[in-house]
This record gives sequence, structure tokens and C-alpha cells, in this order.
Amino acid sequence: MSSAVLDIKNLSVAFDTPDGVVEAVKGVSLTIAKGECLGIVGESGSGKTQTFLSAFGLSAENARVTGSVKFSGQEALGLTRKELDNIRGRYVAFVFQDPLTALTPHLSIGRQMCEGLIHHLQLTPARARERAEEWLERVRLPDATRCFNQYPHELSGGMRQRVTIAMAMMCEPALLIADEPTSALDATVQAQILDLIEDLRKDTYAAVALVTHDMGVIARMAQRVAVMHKGEIVETDSVKGIFASPVAEYTRALLKAVPRIDGERVLASPPPREASPILTVDDLRVHFPVRVEAGLFGQTKILRAVDGVSLELGAGETLGVVGESGSGKSTLARAIAQLLPRNAGAVSFLGRNLLPSEREAVARARQDLQIVFQDPHASLDPRMTIGNSIAEPLLAFAPQLDRAGREQRVISMMGRTGLAPELINRYPHELSGGQNQRVGVARAMIMYPKLVICDEAVSALDVSIQAQVLRLLGDLQRDLGASFLFISHDLAVVRQ
Repeated sequence: MSSAVLDIKNLSVAFDTPDGVVEAVKGVSLTIAKGECLGIVGESGSGKTQTFLSAFGLSAENARVTGSVKFSGQEALGLTRKELDNIRGRYVAFVFQDPLTALTPHLSIGRQMCEGLIHHLQLTPARARERAEEWLERVRLPDATRCFNQYPHELSGGMRQRVTIAMAMMCEPALLIADEPTSALDATVQAQILDLIEDLRKDTYAAVALVTHDMGVIARMAQRVAVMHKGEIVETDSVKGIFASPVAEYTRALLKAVPRIDGERVLASPPPREASPILTVDDLRVHFPVRVEAGLFGQTKILRAVDGVSLELGAGETLGVVGESGSGKSTLARAIAQLLPRNAGAVSFLGRNLLPSEREAVARARQDLQIVFQDPHASLDPRMTIGNSIAEPLLAFAPQLDRAGREQRVISMMGRTGLAPELINRYPHELSGGQNQRVGVARAMIMYPKLVICDEAVSALDVSIQAQVLRLLGDLQRDLGASFLFISHDLAVVRQ
């Protein structure tokens, strides 16, 4: 196919692990033409991301890659690192699923963006800064100049995702590989970003590989769809064909699991309870000093991340918190969980006022108050196995369990969250983003807490596992009376 920007034939990727050989990709073949958007969908761990990482030399050292990958007619497998560095970032750009690991933490946003522009487009530092700020504005960041001088940890998850999208698109590549590019974004910003990708595709005739679990994004963006399951492509068809008459049973199951804002709920709402609320938040305020460059010395301004929020949550209830990226949702969650200092306000949990100065009382509350973080890679210790991470709360709060008892409970919870038992000895870097998100859910649920704060807990999950985890949350709520503070940008998920 002469117009093919990417032509993959019989690609296989296997990893040597202590538990044996893991075949992540099994004989995948696909093509993407100029100006075409190919959607790749499938469960977390099905090999979607590994297909494209291995195609351009980004797989782990223990990977064995075979097959053929032709980019613009040139064989990419076997290229030297120097040759790949001249392609990656300029002609092939990646938007990675986890922006926190894709960005360098000790470099400012502006410096990271300018490095790529200076290297690939030979721009002067002044022109590189101008182009970088232009792209930060195009991805709808509220203050491009301030963002340029900030570091990744100073931005919300959705803002970091927009930065990575700007970095990928600013060199106008021939092939854009977007791995869950909008999973951390609210609906309004998601629409803007998808419009940007679509404009790039139309203006530059770029090819787009869109890896996502969001079937709504696929319906909007893609011309063709490849469905992956257990490392293989089980079906490839036009978007209309996939949605109207899917052939594979797996594809039909995926479409059935898509949450709808007008569809049936996973579980009926529990009846309201007359008891006192288990969580009361009164006039909570969290402010941060932010240095703004102005004149010779600059000045410090106050960023009001959370400004006077009050709420109540009863036993067995779920409170949904929605809002745009950067609106303060995650800051609110961390302040309630006593992970961030508050400037004013009160937090009462189970009738006890949680004061930052009373560390022992806060520590005791941890057993009944757990949080599932938005960025699983940032919340999991890379030196600990998955099994040890999930079992960590048991060491603190269930000392009566021996090692065998802890392992049995961990395996049981892994099964309930859709994690295969053989993953218990793997490390976070050996799992996909969605699998690591499930690890975070399993770790939060292992003690059956009374309150769980879910900060985008299912945003990185494919629709089938998303439905499974939502049912698990519903079961815990029904069986144990658990309460949830559910933070999400997906209104259909919030309704579920």
C-alpha cells in the first residue's frame, strides 16, 4: 500500500520473566494510511500499547521483537538508537497514557518543550519559547506563560496530559501515536483536544493511531477500528461496521459494557439512611503560594485551589464530584484524606474531627478511609511487587494474618478487580496503565473500608473492567455499607 505511513506485519513481542515467557503481542498485522485515524481498542493488558512501543524501539530490554515494521516505506525494526532518535519526536510522536511518567520531574514544562523544538526544528531559544507557549494555549491551558515556568508536579493530571499532547503535536509529525490521550480529561477539554488532533490530521494529512478504551472517542475520531484481545487482533473493520454489526463475540461484549448516561445503572441507589453522616466537610480551603515572573524580581500570588467547600456523606451513600481538570477535585480529595494541609475548615470522619496535628488519630482513621489515586504509577512503589503493594495495608491493620493468610486475601481481591493471580509477583513497570489502576483499587479495598475516595479510579480502565470495578464498588456498598466520594470527569460513569 503506497500511501501507508505505517505497515506492521506479523509483529510478535515476548518478555522473559521469572515466571516464564510472556507473549504480549502475537502476530499482529495492521496498516495506517496517510490522513487516516485507526482506532485500537481492547482490554487493558491486551497488547495495544506494546504493539507501538516495540515498533519504534521503546520496549523493555528483556523484550524479544520479531516481524516487520515499515514507517514511510523504511524498515524501523533494527534501526540504531541514533536513527530512531531522529525519527521519534519529529516524524513519529507519542502521547503516553501516564503523563506523570512521561514528563521529567526536575525540568520545567517550558524547558522540556523547547528541547524538542530546538533539537528537531533547529529553532532559536526565543522562537522555541514562542512556539511552545502557542501550543500550550492551543491545548486550552488557562495561563500558558505560568505553565511554561511550572514543573509537572505543580499541574493537575488533566493539565499534565494536555502538556504531553502539546509536546507531541508541536512538531507536526507524520504519525501520531495517541495512547489514551483523553483518559484524564473532562468532557469539555476532551472535545477540544480531539478537535486539535482532528485538525492536525486534516491539515498535515498525518496518520493517527488512537489507542483507547473509550468507544465514544473511537466513534468520533476513527475511520477504521482494530480490536485486540490477548495480544491478537480479533477483528478489523470500519467504524460503522464495528458498531452496527460486530463479528467477534469479544467486540460485542466490549460494546455492551460501554456506560451510557441514559442507560441502566449497575446497581440501584441504596435507600437513604437516617444515621448521622460519616463524613462532614465544612468550609474547607486549600491555598498555594505561586511565584509569578514579573519584572526583575517576580511576585507571589495565592492560588485558591479549594475555596470554601462544604459537604456531607452518609453511610452507604455515593457522592459524585465532577468538574473540569484543574478545578480542585483532587486537591479536595487529598485534603479530606489528610494528605495535604488545609488553610481553613474542618473535616469530621466517623464523628471524630481530623486535626492535622493529631497524627495518631489520623493514622487510626486510615483503616476506614482509603483513597484510589488518579496516577497509579505515582502511588505504587516501583520496588515492590504487585502482591506486596496490595498486602501493605494488611501489615499495618491486620497483624493477626500470617503470610499465607495475607496472600490468600490478596489473590481473592485481585480476582474481584480483574487481575490474574499470576501477576502477583510482577512489578508496576511490567503492567499496563489500566492494570496498575486495578492494583490501586485492590489495595484500597483490601481492608473493606467504610469510606473510599475514588479520584478518577476507573478513568484508565477499559469498559469491560470498568463495569466490573463499578460492580465491585456497588457490592461493597451493598454488603458492607461502604461510602464513596467518587471524583470523575465522566458523567456516564458517575451516573452508574
